[in-house]
Amino acid sequence: MTDNATTGSVRGLVTAAESGAPPALRESVEVRPGGLAGDRYRNGDGRFQLDGCAVTVVAAEALDAVRAETGIGVSDGRHRRNVVVEGFGATMDGLLEATVAVGDARLRPTRRRPPCAHVESLAGEAGLASALRNRGGLCCGVVEPGRVAVGDPVTVADPDPRTAGAAIADRLRERSAGGDNRRDG
Repeated sequence: MTDNATTGSVRGLVTAAESGAPPALRESVEVRPGGLAGDRYRNGDGRFQLDGCAVTVVAAEALDAVRAETGIGVSDGRHRRNVVVEGFGATMDGLLEATVAVGDARLRPTRRRPPCAHVESLAGEAGLASALRNRGGLCCGVVEPGRVAVGDPVTVADPDPRTAGAAIADRLRERSAGGDNRRDG
């Protein structure tokens, strides 16, 4: 699939109870206002607490590419992102500003989440931050809390405003090109 795909699935879930704590793989998590239950950021103990990232999402395709290119495997959660999704391409830029249904929760990806030297240090893998450049995942706000489990569907519930506006404009152009002069009333 590409970065413009509208459906995918949850491949993995990761939390860490406090800053620097080893990541814990989960079969399911509760997304609550402010983040994941039991995660360092929701508990107020994340290293980069000031930038307000409630939930982080990373593409399984990005992690697979890092492994293929460098031999660094971080499927054990050492990538330090909360939700691993597949089906949206390595950067997931098509999800920015959309509302995304992840299991029973709804998230809004607002910006890229670049990797840092700290993630490389915690993972114990030289070159990890560089390998994740431009595919380190997305920072998301919580629109609607809910339960998320590995295997749950991930769908674009509401496209970003630019995409929605472009779709409306395309329909209007098609209507006017087709000579349809009727007015909806």
